[in-house]
Amino acid sequence: MKPAILIAFLLLAPAALAQDIAGRFDYYVLSLSWSPSWCRAERDAEQCASGRKLGFVVHGLWPQYERGWPEYCRTEARDPPRRETRAMADVMGTGGLAWHQWKKHGRCSGLPARDYFALTREAAARIALPETLRRLDRDVTLPAQVIEDAFIEANPGLARDGITVTCRARALQEIRICLTRDLQPRACAEDARRDCLGSFLMPAPR
Repeated sequence: MKPAILIAFLLLAPAALAQDIAGRFDYYVLSLSWSPSWCRAERDAEQCASGRKLGFVVHGLWPQYERGWPEYCRTEARDPPRRETRAMADVMGTGGLAWHQWKKHGRCSGLPARDYFALTREAAARIALPETLRRLDRDVTLPAQVIEDAFIEANPGLARDGITVTCRARALQEIRICLTRDLQPRACAEDARRDCLGSFLMPAPR
């Protein structure tokens, strides 16, 4: 191996290994997905069944580094049985999403699956959903700042640098809230602050 290639390998190897270590991370991101936006493209999905009228659902509780994030970590924790993932459908929309989130993010928490899902529920329960958004009965177009202001008003402990609003195809995608490992609000790391620019559609639940 050439010296330059060997040096590059040695410099990159520790960072790569760190990605695989369950329990080694700095903080969490609680991701709240706006289901009506997702269902515009996925009308036949279980989450979008007629009559469910889901608004915000928990996309996941994601371990983060101060720069980047781990995923698909190696862990000795057992995968959850189907009944445990299915039981998360009330907050995550479907048991399938809960299973995917465990594989990609939950294993990196260093927790057993049952504890990870319990922590996900607790994180979601600590965030009050703004009443005006929760009761939305018509499509609206809003800038990210209005969404952030609504969450800060409903949750006085939150600050603007601890919330990120994402969009896709010019529609609201997710609200991402940064939390310490003991679920206290904190500022998001720089790479997790990517608010949508301009205004975007927030379709009403159907």
